[in-house]
Amino acid sequence: MRKPMAYRIELTKRAAKELERLPKPVQKRIARCLDVLALDPRCEGSRQLSGKDSLRRVHAGRDYVIVYTILDDAILVLVVRIANRREAYRNL
Repeated sequence: MRKPMAYRIELTKRAAKELERLPKPVQKRIARCLDVLALDPRCEGSRQLSGKDSLRRVHAGRDYVIVYTILDDAILVLVVRIANRREAYRNL
């Protein structure tokens, strides 16, 4: 059986800045979630955003959300936002 190909993870400039501003323990938790997304971007807990056909979200713990899109042709997961769940859906 072939091992599934891992997706490449890229962050937009906005998402990279949002990640940098978070405390180190939260950054580590998000890094673990990104590792899971690289293996399976449609993992359990991942949901498609209503009204935004191309965007999905997954919670990284109780307080933080990773909003991303999957580009299957390029084998890429593009992270659009990393934010507190109260702020994550504003200005998408």
